[in-house]
Amino acid sequence: MDNAFPHHTNEIAKSEAYLGHPWCRYWVHIAHLDTAGGKMSKSKGEFTTVSTLEEKGYDPLVYRLFCLKSHYRKALVFTYENLDNAKAAYDKLVGRVAALKPEGAADEAAMAKYDTAFREALGNDLNTSLAVTRLYDVLKAKDLSDADKAALVGRFDQVLGLDLMAKAEARRSEQAKATTTASAGGYTVTGEGDAEIDALVLQRGEAKKAKDFARADAIRDELKARGVEVTDVPGGAMWKRI
Repeated sequence: MDNAFPHHTNEIAKSEAYLGHPWCRYWVHIAHLDTAGGKMSKSKGEFTTVSTLEEKGYDPLVYRLFCLKSHYRKALVFTYENLDNAKAAYDKLVGRVAALKPEGAADEAAMAKYDTAFREALGNDLNTSLAVTRLYDVLKAKDLSDADKAALVGRFDQVLGLDLMAKAEARRSEQAKATTTASAGGYTVTGEGDAEIDALVLQRGEAKKAKDFARADAIRDELKARGVEVTDVPGGAMWKRI
């Protein structure tokens, strides 16, 4: 939003002078990403990159959902607690899509009102938060078949970009291969039947729960060095050798 003038005005002037015709019909001025202490700023040394989030074990799509659940005109407060909430929501969302069992053809007539509601949400000043709500409306709808829901999720995700269908398919494949091997304090580890790896993954889960990210990162690095990939899922984690 602080680039609306003069930066974007200048971009319009020079680009249209070069092209000889209007360039972009819409310019979207996004509000600031804040920390608990105020605006996130590189000049103040208070900023986080997506690479940093990946190093801490967060899928970048979790951050994308975190952003989509707020309106672009509204300042967004970044904290790891908020990101953890988005991560839990994303894991559950992928799980709900993975649980669908689409059979037969989708019914366009049944899907029409949900498709319209999603488009109207986006047409309301790019209200992505409402658009995500419309996605949840589809998943809990009683008047849609699983085939309808899968078709709508795939259609909506062309806009949302959360990779839901591919993530759901991967989740189904992992669940088909995985065997429950360890559990502690409501945290379940599924993998390939190696007690030592199970113990490390459990320790990582305990460290993340305690917000001890340094310890969690160290365990993740050790597992990676052993050729083990860990995927967090609701209520625990799954691991496999790669």
